[in-house]
Amino acid sequence: MILNRAYLESGLLQKAIAQSKLGKHLLSEAELQASIQQTLARQKPNSDIWLFAYGSLIWNPIFHFAEYRTGTIYGLHRRFCLWTPLGRGTPDNPGLVLGLDRGGSCRGIAYRIAAANVMSELTIVWRREMIVGSYVPTWVKFYHDKQVVEAIAFVVNRHRSGYAGNISFDATVDTLATAKGELGSSADYLFQTVDGLNSVGIKDKPLLCLRDRVIAKQQGI
Repeated sequence: MILNRAYLESGLLQKAIAQSKLGKHLLSEAELQASIQQTLARQKPNSDIWLFAYGSLIWNPIFHFAEYRTGTIYGLHRRFCLWTPLGRGTPDNPGLVLGLDRGGSCRGIAYRIAAANVMSELTIVWRREMIVGSYVPTWVKFYHDKQVVEAIAFVVNRHRSGYAGNISFDATVDTLATAKGELGSSADYLFQTVDGLNSVGIKDKPLLCLRDRVIAKQQGI
């Protein structure tokens, strides 16, 4: 299965989650819309919005945007800290996906969504990222060259049961090397993220090290 716009617009993701153990956390469409409105409350009406991407939104954004820039945010870092029993894993062997967690910094890209498209495109993003409340939409300062813009970033929700906490490096490698779900393997998610970052000139040394260890694990080295 490919995670694309049609899949999110169809409601099939919600149906799949409703039938799983994650169903109790499923947010309704009304709750998603309320979350969007709450997030946008600090912005001027009818203004463009910037959205920070650090993982799959780089190599598979799905939503429509006017431009993107490469830059850095501070106080948060990219980490495999969110369990996923669907998509990239199963209930018996949950996978791991990325989140922004406390501390450090993170290089990524910020997308500018035109004012006329903000609600339609954020609805797609919220259905994808916020469907079970795994993240907290957070405004961050995004630094691009000498410019700074305010952008929405999805920070891991430490109060959800899916938060992986202080998972060890070896446990992360084991999970990424073995977990697989309807959307593919956790390893492919890692590899695609590394490739996506490389494509915009970002080399994330911890992810590169993780990729090498996962490949070695899969090869029995």
